[in-house]
Amino acid sequence: MADGGCWRPPRPCEAYRAEWELCRSAGHFLHHYYVHGERPACEQWRRDLASCREWEERRSAEAQRSLCESERARVQAARKHALVWAPRQSPPADWHLPLPQEKDE
Repeated sequence: MADGGCWRPPRPCEAYRAEWELCRSAGHFLHHYYVHGERPACEQWRRDLASCREWEERRSAEAQRSLCESERARVQAARKHALVWAPRQSPPADWHLPLPQEKDE
């Protein structure tokens, strides 16, 4: 992956800029604060944007390493969440029976 001149950032720099601007938007701030109870951390997107631009301008090995580590951490964070629903192997045995009637009726 890191073989000199043919390495490219995992995303175009425009994608990092768009993510950073979205993270800083008022709507995202309100949503993130409502869901998580804290301000969104947008600093990593800014660092990734700066590293991407540095890679495009100077082909810096440090910028390349920083982008690779950041993307690797992002993928690991996405993988750590378990599935909410357990997939079924077969339907329930009584799936064809009518639903029980409400007792309040």
